[in-house]
Amino acid sequence: MEMIMIPRHFCCPISLDLMKDPVTLSTGITYDRESIDKWIEDGNLTCPVTNQVLPSFDQIPNHSLRKMIQDWGVENCSYGFERIPTPRVPVTPYEVSEICKRVKAATQRGEKRSAKSWLGRSRIGVKRVSATRDALRRMGLVAFYRLASSPLQSGDLSARQNAALVLKNLLALDQRHVNASVEIEGVVESLVKLIKEPICPTATKASLMAIFYMTSSSSFNEKMIPTFVEMGLVSLIIEILVDGDKSICEKALGVLSHICDCKEGREKVYENALIVTVLITKIVSVSNLASELSVSILWKLFKNHKERSGDGDDDAGGVVVEALQVGAIQKLLVLLQVGCGHSTKEKLKELLKLLNQFRVKLGCFDSSEDLKYLKKPY
Repeated sequence: MEMIMIPRHFCCPISLDLMKDPVTLSTGITYDRESIDKWIEDGNLTCPVTNQVLPSFDQIPNHSLRKMIQDWGVENCSYGFERIPTPRVPVTPYEVSEICKRVKAATQRGEKRSAKSWLGRSRIGVKRVSATRDALRRMGLVAFYRLASSPLQSGDLSARQNAALVLKNLLALDQRHVNASVEIEGVVESLVKLIKEPICPTATKASLMAIFYMTSSSSFNEKMIPTFVEMGLVSLIIEILVDGDKSICEKALGVLSHICDCKEGREKVYENALIVTVLITKIVSVSNLASELSVSILWKLFKNHKERSGDGDDDAGGVVVEALQVGAIQKLLVLLQVGCGHSTKEKLKELLKLLNQFRVKLGCFDSSEDLKYLKKPY
């Protein structure tokens, strides 16, 4: 049988398969809904094609492209292609509300298996962005968080995993309602416990992403950082970074970057003897996102190193000296030459300047040997 090529723009950039339900993100790139849902559910914060951080996870159905794909399938049925069925309409506000009612009723009756089943359905429903957000607002986010938090704290392993995923997806939908989750006793502790005593990679990733949203930049969220620090989250994050896989490392670095936005968080990070070595190791060796996050964390630590001494003495910059000892300059130069985003590049240059100043002060390094290879002088 003669082969026929599928038009490139009919294929999902993630799966490379023919799209069945094309949706467009805020970056203008179209993906198959199933593939991009999985990408987002795994905790990724960027557009897979452009690598831009997504300002929202809204997905707009690309009806025109779907119709073209359906027509193409009919025209090429002799080659084994079939007409792609019209996808199901995303979950409605009424359906979300009904799921929530069933979770609540099953929980009150003590029917753990039934509650877990409906909670699993809510995990899927919560991802359908616009309709779900409206439904959750009508029924009350605090009420829904309470439904999810019960199995998160005391359910079996599967129920705890689903509850963590629900919370993560809710926070991804609307971070303005972070306070609704932390108002519920035991939620923060339960998320940290899922990291301290992991039950599976999916639950660990969901917990990290929920904490990422809870500690993101805002006056309220910054108050959460000391709470997580007191629970020992910094040491747990660094342990994860030592041997975690790509996806977990990226999420852990995202949380650590938020922790370093406040003085209490940085103080705890400074105390960890492994932090500089671990961060330098992650640059270039994991992913572009991991490299950029590692640079951002180092930049925050270096920029504020004077706060450690209290008198502004640069010689108190222990993290800077340690970075020199583990070969930070060489690693940062590699990233600068390989290429990175504009913001990361500016941070890299600041870091290199500071490192060079310190090694000149220490008088035990040749200050020109590595920096001479820069394409662009400071």
